[in-house]
Amino acid sequence: QLQLVESGGGLVQPGGSLRLSCVGSGGNLDNFLIAWFHQAPGKEREGVSCFSGGHGSTFYEDSVKGRFTISGDNAKNAVHLDINNLQAEDAGVYYCAARPPIGVNQLMCFVATMYDTWGQGTQVTVSS
Repeated sequence: QLQLVESGGGLVQPGGSLRLSCVGSGGNLDNFLIAWFHQAPGKEREGVSCFSGGHGSTFYEDSVKGRFTISGDNAKNAVHLDINNLQAEDAGVYYCAARPPIGVNQLMCFVATMYDTWGQGTQVTVSS
């Protein structure tokens, strides 16, 4: 059974950078569609980026394009999310999630209810 563990969160100053990692066990992440979701305080969980190693596809929510980069790491069975120029609205908990690579497109990859495996989340705080 696939399990996901996120790491890399922490306190970062505005304008700083961060790498979040989602490491899988019990399954090869290349066989899944992996998504990162962001939950800001008091708000619903929203998808920010998706990665499918098997399809060679990446997707980004419009507001993060140019600042977020998602990538696969086969050696570590991980998917990373690099965040640059961190802004106050980037604060919150970041979750990675996995599901079978069905409907690998910009619209469907951000639908949280389609994912059946979730990590515990990693907290990002943006403050000077």
